Amino acid sequence: MSPRDVAEALLRRWYVLVLALLLTAAGAYPVVRPAPQFLSSAVVVLKPPATGNQPNQLTNLQPPLATLAYGIVQQLESPAGRKELRAVGVDGSYQLIPRNSGTSATPRYLIPSLQVQARAAAAVDADTAVRRIIEVYAEHVADLQSAQGVVAGARINASVLVAPSAAQVQGNKSRALAGTALLGATLAVLGALWFDQFALRRRNRKDGSGSPEAGRYAGAVPVAN
Repeated sequence: MSPRDVAEALLRRWYVLVLALLLTAAGAYPVVRPAPQFLSSAVVVLKPPATGNQPNQLTNLQPPLATLAYGIVQQLESPAGRKELRAVGVDGSYQLIPRNSGTSATPRYLIPSLQVQARAAAAVDADTAVRRIIEVYAEHVADLQSAQGVVAGARINASVLVAPSAAQVQGNKSRALAGTALLGATLAVLGALWFDQFALRRRNRKDGSGSPEAGRYAGAVPVAN
């Protein structure tokens, strides 16, 4: 179709454009007035027990701790782990983000920290979800050591380094509105063009001009004998 054909089709089906724009305006309302969302975040670390030879816990760390932590994260991110979290009331979206980059006090890849995040419509619900995820994480750490027969005094413990704290998520309304407007305009144009072609094909089928023979002889002038 040429630009002129497109323009004429849009003019013929102006009511489709109006309907699509009204639907776009209705869809933009949740963007302008979004429902409140809160993101809660906490940090958990695995801490080994202090031993007689190395009483300082920061000098008693080994890379296998990071491996242990990541293995438990994989368990919780599996279908069985997600089902387990749903059973304790974690229904919203959440993330388990391993943090092993290290600082001046925590050598890289030696102190396995885990950032736990959860989203909810209320700050209390988001904090509660994070706490429940941490509880399940700590239970997995304890169960794994119990299965290996590790005595209580020599066990690795999950410790909360940063307590759960929820903050309201602030989205970019201007970008969301621009994206909604672009999507609505695109769908409006495509819908008008499709409806125009559909209406023309249906009309041609009704008057018989849609057949090849009718189109071939539509403009022919009868010749008198």
